[in-house]
Amino acid sequence: MRDKRFVAVHRGGSLDSDNHELLALWAADCAERVIPIFEKHSSDERPRNAIAVARAWARGEVLTGPAQMAACAAHAAAREVTKPEVILAARSAGHAVATAHFADHSLVAAYFALKTLEKGGRSPTDESLWQISQLPEAIRKLVTTGIERRFPASALAPKRGLQG
Repeated sequence: MRDKRFVAVHRGGSLDSDNHELLALWAADCAERVIPIFEKHSSDERPRNAIAVARAWARGEVLTGPAQMAACAAHAAAREVTKPEVILAARSAGHAVATAHFADHSLVAAYFALKTLEKGGRSPTDESLWQISQLPEAIRKLVTTGIERRFPASALAPKRGLQG
């Protein structure tokens, strides 16, 4: 079930376009931190392009339709690789740009970035703290409570003192 706080105003929800754009930029930042893991194993540019399209959408330079196409392309790239952490890195990029269509994809982009590190044998704790520290104040509570609802047992779920 979708968290209704992530539904855009134009779809009948309460998420204004400024905060929707902030979510897309934050998700792109999270995905970009792990995209080198994908690029180490593949020369496919679709996941990196998806991150660029997410940022372009947030700047108003790309419509939602092309953003959705970039998301599908990043997920197609994920299906063409076999290592779990490489797949997850591409999926993080796909969800970052899918934030243009449904804002709660931003949470999944951040979650998959953490899972990328975990599957690669690294602790995601420091990255989780970085992700939370990068949240603009305007969306901090929305994201941290959204994470707690969607991924309550994950490393992404923030510590109580970080919610702000």
